[in-house]
Amino acid sequence: MTLWIQILLVLGLILTAVYLVRSTPSASHQAIRRILVILAVLVGVVAVIWPGLLSGIAHALGVGRGADLLLYGLVVVFLVESVSNYKRSVTASRTTSALARELALTEARLEEAIADVAALKSGAPKPKGK
Repeated sequence: MTLWIQILLVLGLILTAVYLVRSTPSASHQAIRRILVILAVLVGVVAVIWPGLLSGIAHALGVGRGADLLLYGLVVVFLVESVSNYKRSVTASRTTSALARELALTEARLEEAIADVAALKSGAPKPKGK
């Protein structure tokens, strides 16, 4: 395997690590991701229709076989997808926690307001501290 394909693969892994520590994905990240998925599908279709092409590309890049090149690419794609799913899970968990907290506070305020209305109807004085 030539040095520059190794550098390219290591660079892909480093970019995956950088993506892991970046902030949460925005709309532009989602658009880029969709474009990359479409490109991956197109590359897959081409590899299925012309299987010898992948071997030719692998030899041109200095990789022994097309299957090896495919494996290296899939490792990088798998890591990117794993990191992306992890970040999405963390974001969903934070959102769920914030919603649960807000729901609990809203329920407490509602119960307090119901108690105040009931006290006003019964003519009892409003409890102190409210």
